[in-house]
Amino acid sequence: MNNTKITYMASFDIVSKVDGQSLDNAINSVKREITNRYDFKGSDTTIDLDKKTNQIHVVTDNDMRMGQVEGVIIGQLVKNKISPDYMDMGKELYAAGKMLKKDIVIKQGIDRETAKKIVKSIKATKFKVQASIMDDQLRVVGKKLDDLQSVIAHCKGEDFGVPLQYNNFK
Repeated sequence: MNNTKITYMASFDIVSKVDGQSLDNAINSVKREITNRYDFKGSDTTIDLDKKTNQIHVVTDNDMRMGQVEGVIIGQLVKNKISPDYMDMGKELYAAGKMLKKDIVIKQGIDRETAKKIVKSIKATKFKVQASIMDDQLRVVGKKLDDLQSVIAHCKGEDFGVPLQYNNFK
């Protein structure tokens, strides 16, 4: 009889993804709120979510209303348990006739530089785990579940500039 012992490695994934349904619910709530607000009566303000490109398209008639729409979007994201850190407000306003347009990008995944920072931070903890970058997420593998849970606790305590989730804990 062969007495070889098979050891399984435990693992989990570190990801940064927005729940599509929650985002859709938040944008629908924004549309309802804008429609019902007195200060938006008579304005041609539209908000659309492009699910393919993960962008929110906002069209309104002046800077003040654009700022108010952004505030309402942030408020609804928070109510739907979505971090405003997912939003990239970097794109400037651009004019289309007398209307102002703005595209707000919803960031998905962990970019390469952030992934490298996370791996470096995990290695600095000296836990007996291996962290590897896989496309826009990380996989952390270790023999002990306690080490993996310690890595999750460590990552939750750090600020890497993107919201993180921990999936597929096996």
